Amino acid sequence: MNVNIWTFVIVCPMIFLAGFVDSIAGGGGVISLPAYLIAGVPIKLAAGTNKFANGCGTALASYKYMKSGNINWRCALPAAAGSLLGSAAGSSLAVYMREELLQMVVLTALPLVALMLVFFRDFGKEEKPPKSHRETIALSGVIGMAIGLYDGLIGPGTGTFLTIAFSAVLGYSLLKASGCAKIANLASNVASMVVFFCHGDILFSVGIPAMACSMLGNYMGSRYAIQGGSGKIRRVMFLVLGLLFVKVGLNVLGIIDF
Repeated sequence: MNVNIWTFVIVCPMIFLAGFVDSIAGGGGVISLPAYLIAGVPIKLAAGTNKFANGCGTALASYKYMKSGNINWRCALPAAAGSLLGSAAGSSLAVYMREELLQMVVLTALPLVALMLVFFRDFGKEEKPPKSHRETIALSGVIGMAIGLYDGLIGPGTGTFLTIAFSAVLGYSLLKASGCAKIANLASNVASMVVFFCHGDILFSVGIPAMACSMLGNYMGSRYAIQGGSGKIRRVMFLVLGLLFVKVGLNVLGIIDF
């Protein structure tokens, strides 16, 4: 494709914003993938380039959360393994299931999740008593597999749903839940990136500048989340849920198909 200055003018600011949002509450792909498509990048190259840039940004955000002590590895590692298995299964099942039906389920669920955050104002503010080691490992693996399955079937908002699930099921603060979600997301991103690379579906002339913007956005976003705690993550979650609702709604209406 023809890459020119306008490609970078469109892509770079949106990838920075996507990285900022993704490092806080997940869901950055709702911003980043359309950026490539608006810039004229073909859908397959856009998906591969998006995974490349986002994967590098997520790696940096993961490091920031790890350095601040906001990752529980007994949760993060089983969730990452479960996410990889679930994502692979979801990708295989996607050809047999009606995507429109799945999108309607998500479209119904998103407002319910938003209402939960509105009415349960203390959700994710403080940590609850920890589960046993065995419970933590088992529940984390199940959460990773279930949401990884969703990721393989539909995709957008995986990091957001992981964060909410870790907080709701394991009793983590939204800050620690977000840190664990980064590791699970990183595993699936790396796996996808390798597949796209092997098929030659990464546009490095756009992906390398986008990677730099994603890393900067993730760096600043993770700092914002770590310094502001669960309250700031909660506010950004509403933005992500709203964007997801619009995106899935447009898919259902047939206005967009990505």
